[in-house]
Amino acid sequence: MSFAIVTDTSANLPSELLKRYSLTVVPFSFFINGSEHVDLDAEHFDAANFFDAMRSGVKVTTSQIPPQRYTDCFEPMLRDGQDILYVSMSSGISGSFNSSEMAARELREKYPERTLRCVDTCGASLGEGLQVLRACALREEGKSVDETADALENERRRMCQVFTVGDLKYLRATGRLSGVATIVGTMLSIKPILKGNELGQIVLSGKVRGRRQVIEELAARYAADVRSPETQTVGVAHCDCRDDADMLIKLIRQSKPPKDILLVDYEPVTGSHLGPNSLALFFWSDDTVRSR
Repeated sequence: MSFAIVTDTSANLPSELLKRYSLTVVPFSFFINGSEHVDLDAEHFDAANFFDAMRSGVKVTTSQIPPQRYTDCFEPMLRDGQDILYVSMSSGISGSFNSSEMAARELREKYPERTLRCVDTCGASLGEGLQVLRACALREEGKSVDETADALENERRRMCQVFTVGDLKYLRATGRLSGVATIVGTMLSIKPILKGNELGQIVLSGKVRGRRQVIEELAARYAADVRSPETQTVGVAHCDCRDDADMLIKLIRQSKPPKDILLVDYEPVTGSHLGPNSLALFFWSDDTVRSR
């Protein structure tokens, strides 16, 4: 292994993949009614209970990760002689990347013989996680830490992130919604289609009437925009709406079957911003998918 790959819990990768690729994860915190919890164990996260609690009115909040948490993670690796690639959650919706860079600047001065690169994926959940897996593949091909980081920074614009939510109130409350999307609600069964733009911000991309129709629209976006599906893993993440996720996967397989599909429950930090019944789709497209 030529360098260490570090990510964070927002990448939403199952424990099996974290172990397979020897990935280190920086844990993010969330607060339930003011009590802090650290997202450490995706394998045992009870998503149904967590999102049911949100439905019943339990308040879940998050806070920015301090630079020291990154220092505590990175420094032992650097001290042991490892170069590091940190693959981060989008700076468009979180200050975590900036915190990682603050820690990295100090550590580069302290360990000038080592390489420490931080990459902003402009993504979250599997929009980040699939880029982590891309980094693992490049490492297995023998690419250096700099070559891998450069490739991710060049390719991140191709990661399509399109999703819907059960209720926009969660994104409104946490300020993660950019632009005119705040005018769209759940009145008259109007459902929003949201996406990650080129800056990794959440923006409105369309409106559909009805839940089934919104799932069909997600599948239609995939059919129109996916590139070389037979070579890639497609990601589907949901906030306790497994039946809807299964329907979306069925439609994807019927249109342009991918090599594989990775299905996950949204982890609690990112999931708390989207809220129950959110459903997201992630796949590789072309260089314009985020900007159009």
